[in-house]
Amino acid sequence: MEWRDQGILLSVRRHGETSAIIDVFTQSHGRHAGIVRGGTSRKIAPILQPGAQLDVSWRARLEDHLGSYAVEPMRSRAAAALGDRLSLAGLNAVTALLSFALPEREANAALYLKSEQLLDLLGQHDVWPLAYLRFEIALLEATGMGLDLSACAVTGTNENLCYISPRTGRAVSEQAAGEWVSKLLPLPPILKGEGMGSDGEIAAALQTTGFFLSEKLAPNLGNRQLPEARGRYVDLFERQITQT
Repeated sequence: MEWRDQGILLSVRRHGETSAIIDVFTQSHGRHAGIVRGGTSRKIAPILQPGAQLDVSWRARLEDHLGSYAVEPMRSRAAAALGDRLSLAGLNAVTALLSFALPEREANAALYLKSEQLLDLLGQHDVWPLAYLRFEIALLEATGMGLDLSACAVTGTNENLCYISPRTGRAVSEQAAGEWVSKLLPLPPILKGEGMGSDGEIAAALQTTGFFLSEKLAPNLGNRQLPEARGRYVDLFERQITQT
């Protein structure tokens, strides 16, 4: 069994004396692990940094084996993240969420493209927060937890949609909220794709997507805890807002 693809390096762990096991989100083969022989060497180790874009060739005797990777660097994203706490936190959040949420060896070309485009924006603080929010929305969609914000779940109207049902992930209009308003989640316009959104609005939207990641997606994956890297990025982003 053999194939060649490109992908985003999600994680690296040492294997034996000189090798490493890497997890790569590939364009055509999904999240896929494999062994890199000599992965701890001075030549290869600097290439194997989470977030790096790699050209990978995978080979195994049988399809269900772990197999081995030969890797070639396409571009490193370390320079955009190192020395910038927010960019580093964002990179770690993306790679951790993809590792956490994606099933192994199931391709998702749309999410892959969005993830690659997002990581290529590292260091561009004027556009990154909104792109990151859209990534979380896409991740929920890809894992079967997508939000339905097209119309009110109660009345069917598409006007004055101000809330989201925490149970169904569907929009609720201001008029239909009634006595349940205190139990509903806010629906910032940015979540509906309206405008570019201020940093404060994006932060509010991340609280809403965070609820569905932690309270819907995580339990669906066996009650695993949402990666701490996601919370660190959101906390750092919110602190930056208060300081500006």
